[in-house]
Amino acid sequence: MEKRNLRKERIGVVSSNKMEKSIVVSEVKKMKHPMYGKFVLSTKKYVAHDEKNDCNIGDTVRIMETRPMSKSKRWRLVEILERAK
Repeated sequence: MEKRNLRKERIGVVSSNKMEKSIVVSEVKKMKHPMYGKFVLSTKKYVAHDEKNDCNIGDTVRIMETRPMSKSKRWRLVEILERAK
């Protein structure tokens, strides 16, 4: 029996929950500019599947890579790490 590969996980903040059973998660990274050496914020957005519709904007969540669920959804919600205040 062949072992499955490890799936990617990301931690980010929910930036939109206006869809049914879907959320948009923003992952902000601080990276050093290759030439100028200044730190630049880069944002990557992921559309994730939220089965129970229980995420709100501002929540910190963990998402995991999964099979394609729609045109843009390739991630699913694993857990809510911290609720928005």
